[in-house]
Order: sequence, then structure tokens, then C-alpha cells
Amino acid sequence: MSTLSQISLFSWKDFDGSPEIQRLRAILEHLPDAALLDVLVAERKKKRNDYPIEALWRSAIASLLFGHQTIASLIRELERNAELRQVCGFDEVKNPDPEKKWLAPPDYVYSRFYGKLAKHWNLIEEMFDSLLDEVATLLPDFGKKLAADSKAIPVFGSHPSDGDTGTKEYVDADGYKKISHWFGYKLHLIVDALYELPIAFKVTKASANDSPQLMPIVRNLKEKHPELHARIESLAADKGYDDGADKAELLDDHGITPLIPPRNMLGKSENPIHPLDPERHDTIYAGPTGEIYCKVAPMEPDPEKASAAMLFMGFEKKRGALKFRCPAAAFEAECQNRDACKCAPRVRDGKYGRVVRVPLEKNRRIYLPQHFHSQGFKAEYKKRTSVERVNSRLDNAHGFEHTYLRSLSRIQLRAGLVMIIMLASARSWILAGKEKNIRRILRPAA
Repeated sequence: MSTLSQISLFSWKDFDGSPEIQRLRAILEHLPDAALLDVLVAERKKKRNDYPIEALWRSAIASLLFGHQTIASLIRELERNAELRQVCGFDEVKNPDPEKKWLAPPDYVYSRFYGKLAKHWNLIEEMFDSLLDEVATLLPDFGKKLAADSKAIPVFGSHPSDGDTGTKEYVDADGYKKISHWFGYKLHLIVDALYELPIAFKVTKASANDSPQLMPIVRNLKEKHPELHARIESLAADKGYDDGADKAELLDDHGITPLIPPRNMLGKSENPIHPLDPERHDTIYAGPTGEIYCKVAPMEPDPEKASAAMLFMGFEKKRGALKFRCPAAAFEAECQNRDACKCAPRVRDGKYGRVVRVPLEKNRRIYLPQHFHSQGFKAEYKKRTSVERVNSRLDNAHGFEHTYLRSLSRIQLRAGLVMIIMLASARSWILAGKEKNIRRILRPAA
């Protein structure tokens, strides 16, 4: 059976690229990759140069941008997609082995190339830091509200020596406590809650707890990006980051208001309400997560029914204390224990009712400037979902859901390159005057 060779009737250069290719072009234009490419080209000097470093680098960025989980998947895409080959720079490459008719580099070329990239991790970090500073310069409100979370990165197949088993506890939609396990790694991520862009990240073994990773990342951010660090107003994270020392350091040393819910540390058999000041007889009680109560019905045997939550009146910065107001006066509720308040020293009686101030120093884990039981905390804490959406993009758009990498250095490299792609894409949108499209992942900046 004879075959007819088909000649090329047109060049991709004569047509507008697809939206995905336009986005790739825009990102490649905004990558500060000159230093990295110079080092890689210098290392290849006087060695085989069948596939240029620039072409391999561009195709590696394309692989992560389009969510290819394996090298084989990237090679198949290059072989079928002439437009992508042209943008990456492979159309001009002479085939080193014409009999095999390769349209893309073989897998071993990419394996060696990724190994070289991992060895130059410091240059990848410099690219991320450079893009982060540029985005911060272009967006004056970038970095004010932050959100932190961790993400499991399971390893499929054989277990690498630098990975281990991670455990996560969570409550499902029906309220049942569940425990999940995975072998591999964990990505610790801090993002801007408004623009949903990465601020800082770290890859560890899967067993690494969330809380101990937070402050080293924040300290490193202060050292490398002092101007951006000075903008930060608040940081939201889940209960996995509930640590009194970390919360105190965030507020005292960094000026960052922690939006981290306190855990209920009391056992089921313990009384959930206890005296605020055990050393004196008073009507004021506290809950396990910082809610302040006043005993309004002293004869009621049920502690919860005998107490009413005091009205939170805000944080007094000069005093370093949270202010609460009498629930009977604030809500016009019936109080059967008014006389007890009158007998207490330094308590003023009047229409406004009794005022109680709780200093933050009483318990830095529970008492925060943004009180956990206030409406303000609930409104600000909702912004934590931004980091969950970024984690979702890592899974669905950038191939982290089923990655087949088997070393911490390769996972770190993949994460770093994806973070660079996110910031470079954002920079292209900003300079195009389309800041509202920063979080879009399908269409390019034009």
C-alpha cells in the first residue's frame, strides 16, 4: 500500500494562536528566566546540543501550565500539536536520528533536564521572589489579607525514601469524624486572599504538622520581602495552626492579626463553663473557646442555662484587652443576679451595665484582637477559602491530583514552577489592564 506525503500548506505563524497558546506566550514573555537559562546553557557548553535549553524550558512550562502529569503525556502533546512545538522552539530543531522521526525530545532528555533544574533550586526561588516583588509593586493592596493551609501530595507506586505517611482528621458533611492517610509529601502554602496568588510555600514530608511550619515561612517572608511583609494586616488559617506562641508572635513581632479558631481543649466530661478569674468570687465565666458569660440565674442547675453571653464591644488596643458588656443591659434580658454584680468591687451600676475587660495575656491562644465569637471574625475568616481554591487549581489545572513524581526535590521543583507560572500570568494580566482576570486559568491576557 503506497502512501502520499502531505506538504505543509500553511505555517502556524500566519494565524492567531489558540487561547491556550496565547496564554503560554504571555507567560513566557513575563518569566525572569535569563539567569537560569544562562547557567543551563553554560553547563551544556561543548556537549551534545540536540535539543536547545530554551526549547526544553518552554515545553516544561507548557507541561505544568496545561496540567500534564507525566513526561510521556507532554511528549504526546508535542507530537500531535504543531502549534505548541513551534512556540516551544522544536520546529527548528534538526532530528538527531531521522530514522526514528522524532517530533519531540525523548523521555530521558526531560528526565535529565528536570534533574538539572532541581539542582538550581536557588535560581527558581530567585525567579519566584522577583515576580512576587513585581506583582506587589503593581498591586498596592496585594498582600494585606493572607490565608494559609496545607495540601496533601500523595505518591503513587513505589515509596521514596524521603517521603513518609501523613494523617489528616476532618469532619464530613454528616458530622462524623474521619481520618485519612497518604504516603508522600505535603505542601504548605500562604496566598493573598483577595487575588488568590501565592505569597510563600514550602514542601515537606507528609508527617510534618502544619503549625510548626507557619512562623518560619512568615519570618522568611519578612527577611526577603520587607515591604510586602509590612502590608500584611491579617492571616487566616484553620484549627491546625492553633498555637498560642505562634499567635502571639504574629501579633507582637509582625503586626499581623491571626484569624485562627481556637480548639476546644476540654474533655467531654468537663464543665464547658468555668470562672474567668478563679481566685475571686464573681458572676463572670468563660467558655473553652473564649466566649465570656455572666451568671444571670444563680439557682439554675444547668450551667449553660444559668449563664448568658456578654456582648462583645471590641478590642481596646491601648489596654490590650477585649471589652464585653452586661447582657441584661445590652439585650434588656432578665437578670436574677444583679445584686451580686453590685457587691463586686469596682463595679459601676447603671443603664449601660457592667463592663468586663479581658486582657489578651490571659490566654494568647484563645483571646485575639479579632474575637473568635464576633461577627467581624466570621466575616474575615471566610476569606480563608481562597487558599482552598488555589489548592483546587493545583489539583485540577496543574496536575497535582495524581502526580507520579517520587522525590521531595522533584515535588518542590514542580510546586515552585507552578507558583512562578501563577505570578507570571498575573503580571501579564495586570500589564494588559485586566486585573479582574487574574484568577482566570483558561483564557490568556491579550
